[in-house]
Amino acid sequence: MKLGYARVSSRDQNPERQLKKFRELAIEDRYIFIDKQSGKDFNRPRYQAMLLIIREGDLVYLDALDRLGRDYHGIIEAWKYITRTLKADIVILENETLFDSRKFRGMGDIGRLMEDQFLSLLSYVAEQERKKNKQRQAEGIEVARNKGVKLGRRKYEINADFIQVYDEWKAGLLTATEGMKRIGLKPNTFYRRVKEYEDQREVNLPCGEKNFLRQTNG
Repeated sequence: MKLGYARVSSRDQNPERQLKKFRELAIEDRYIFIDKQSGKDFNRPRYQAMLLIIREGDLVYLDALDRLGRDYHGIIEAWKYITRTLKADIVILENETLFDSRKFRGMGDIGRLMEDQFLSLLSYVAEQERKKNKQRQAEGIEVARNKGVKLGRRKYEINADFIQVYDEWKAGLLTATEGMKRIGLKPNTFYRRVKEYEDQREVNLPCGEKNFLRQTNG
């Protein structure tokens, strides 16, 4: 049986981009589980419900590794619980070539060792990216406050999810439309936040990088 697990960080964010991938894989809606809360721990109602119905041989799909969780050790424990205790498999659609537990299963003890090393490395990278995004967010908020911007009155603040979408959009990994859907923003709001974020970044950049950013943004 195929299952899909989707997660967004807050109730006002839209998981539709993740759900679209699951439907393209012909996963039935009743086997798609959605949580709208932080990935800081695994005490999420739909995630826990999914664990209760997973059986040996099932295949669990996730859009990205950080949908599973944002804690380095927690990701490893969750992965091992699903693949070794429940004897199901996990595929991460963002990078199926690397994140597919099935390729380790037929290799015995060597496969387990390789999976442990691989998962530890990539989970560490995911956690470091999360910490970097949180630092960027904190720096951006501090700059905005120093400029007199009252962040609390705005419905949508620049947060780690926005920064991740911004970075992927600028790197050409997704379109602006895909980015807007991913974080649930309308075009006007999205581009306003882009300008605010770029203004915040420019304040903190060294002079040479400021000039480069101005040239890049036209």
